[in-house]
Parts: sequence; C-alpha cells; structure tokens
Amino acid sequence: KLHLNGWINLDKPAGVTSTDMVNKIRKTLNAAKAGHGGTLDPLATGILPIALGEATKMLHYVTDTMKTYEFTVTWGQARDTDDNEGAVIAESPTRPTAEQITAALSPFIGNIMQTPPRFSALKVGGERAYNLARAGEDFTLAPRPVFVESLVLLSHTTDTATLRCRCGKGTYIRSIARDLAESLGTKGYISALRRTQVGCFNEKTAISLDKFLENALGSPAQTVLLPLRQALDDIPALNLSQTEAARLRQGQALELVSRADVVRLSEVGLDPRITDDTLALAIHDNKEVALLSATGPRLIPVRVFNI
Repeated sequence: KLHLNGWINLDKPAGVTSTDMVNKIRKTLNAAKAGHGGTLDPLATGILPIALGEATKMLHYVTDTMKTYEFTVTWGQARDTDDNEGAVIAESPTRPTAEQITAALSPFIGNIMQTPPRFSALKVGGERAYNLARAGEDFTLAPRPVFVESLVLLSHTTDTATLRCRCGKGTYIRSIARDLAESLGTKGYISALRRTQVGCFNEKTAISLDKFLENALGSPAQTVLLPLRQALDDIPALNLSQTEAARLRQGQALELVSRADVVRLSEVGLDPRITDDTLALAIHDNKEVALLSATGPRLIPVRVFNI
C-alpha cells in the first residue's frame, strides 16, 4: 500500500454511493487510507472531497463547512424516498407559480427545524432508518436543527422548479423539497441534485471519475492529488522554524510572545491580542506540520501530520 497524503476533489457521477467512490479511488491508487468529506446520495452528482492518508485528519473540519447544492423539485407526487428512486405515495394536481415558490422560501432560511427523510442513514434504535423504511417498519424521526444560509429559485416550469441552497452540516435537501411542496399545498420530490461546493472544494478544481482514472493509470499517484492544505485555504497558515515544528510534532504548545513573533502572527491574520480560539495551519519547509488552535500567542496542536 502507498502512503499517499492529499485530496481528490471528485465530481461524483450519479448512480453510485460515496463509499463506492472512496473504495474505487483507494484501490486505483493502492492507497493505505481514505475517507470522504460528506455523503452524497446515489442520485446526486457533484463535489465529493476524498481524503487520502494524513488528509483524513481534516475530514471533521471539511464535513463541518458550508455546502452549496443545485436541485430540481418535480411537483405533483410524493415519493417514499423523497427523490425519483422511490415509490409514489401521494399525488396532487396543484402546480405552484414562480411567484408562489419565491414567496414560500423564507421559512426555510436561517436556523430551522427539519425532519430527515425516512430513507436516510440516521440510526433509530441502532438500525439505519433506510433499512427500517425498506422493511416497512413504523418509526418516527425527530426534527433536528439545521442552518440554511440561502435558498433561491433559479428557474421554473409548470411541473418543476430548480433552486440553489447554501447550508450547513446535516441539512437534507430532500427534506427541503418535500416540505416546500407541502407548504405550497402540493407534493414534490427531488428529481435532480448536484453539489457544487464543499467548503474550499468547488467545481474549478474538481475531476470527473473518468478523468481521474485516465490520469491515475498513466501517471505517478501524486500527480492527481491536491495538497493537504487545499481543504483549509481559508484559514491562516503560519511558517515555523525547524525547532518550533519539532515541538508541535511532539504535541507541545508554542508561546509566540516576542515582538518579532507578534509581527509574524499578525501578518498571517492571527491577532495575538484576541483570546478566541482560531483554527490555523502550521507549515515548515513547505510541508504541513499540524492544525493549530490559536488563542492569542498560544498555539496548541490539534492534529499533527506525519509527513
């Protein structure tokens, strides 16, 4: 097995699971360790960050970031999966206008309570909800708090509406489609779903599965990887001396209190006077050393990278 460290920003095709894609990439690259930054339904396409090696230590931060989706709701039917793969369970002749849809969006924006789809990976009494749903079991999923930053109508036909949603961790787009339809006095389900952004990962740096396979099979594995810091290009990055890096690698905190240190911290956006915790990345010799929790001049290693 190769000890590869970095990211594949995969543009996931429809019809496969996120786990399928992680396994495919790990086997293709003969990588020792891999994981993904946020599940996409098999129906969905789009951005699926796949971490290899030491990048898996960052997955917690990637899954917590904001995500952007574009999706199409088809009106007139409810389906048990809340997408086009499910069985029809209710119908309605009502078709909302673009004006009605736009007017109905505001209750779905902000900090809201949302009931997850019955066909989801959440556990109920130790069992996955989708297994219980397939078995016809009677169960209830409790509403959960989620955050939706924005929800806008992009286009509209008589039978469909395409929207863009930017939201936080744990938000189910299928639930938004289902509940939006109910609020409009009709039924609806997701007929197309694409994720266009996960934190710092977007379509500009994405690679299709076919292109990945083509490149990976004809090149050294490292040539298809994005660097570890790709996932964190929106946080401060601090260059360290060899001595400082060695201390962090041993799990020791740093106190950067000299006048020169204060300048160093300030130049990368770490204000030594601020006592709130700030996430930062430590770098030495152009290699990632650790994720840091910076509290004023005190830098505490949160995740140390073995590179």
